[in-house]
Amino acid sequence: MAKHAKTPKGPSQRQLSVGEKVRHALTETLQRGDLRDPLLERAVITVSEVRMSNDLKLATAYVTVLGQSEMKPFVEALNGHAKYLRGRLSPALRQMKYMPEVRFREDDSFDNYARIDALLRSPDVMRDLEATEGEDDNKEER
Repeated sequence: MAKHAKTPKGPSQRQLSVGEKVRHALTETLQRGDLRDPLLERAVITVSEVRMSNDLKLATAYVTVLGQSEMKPFVEALNGHAKYLRGRLSPALRQMKYMPEVRFREDDSFDNYARIDALLRSPDVMRDLEATEGEDDNKEER
């Protein structure tokens, strides 16, 4: 009997749901300003996504800091306070069997969106779009 190749699956509905709950709890905790870190106290931190591991014991939070181009010091500071933040999440996530370990990563999706947008607005793409529109007009006239 031939084995079927497994197709990579995305996160389960449970992972997505728990990830969103963790994201909300992290956002609320960071907004309260409980962290006593001079770097983080003055920063506006946005948690754009939280991805959960299959066993829901590890949460990877993707963050951006508004108005900052260099994210590395902020991510390192957040990772340094990860255990404290994990403890502060407990009341909001008390329905979970295990409290997930939180790690922080830089969210570069906005950079990817900006790069794709710049590519779509480039003169080469615009020229190709105009050529395609011209071909469509010629087909309609026939």
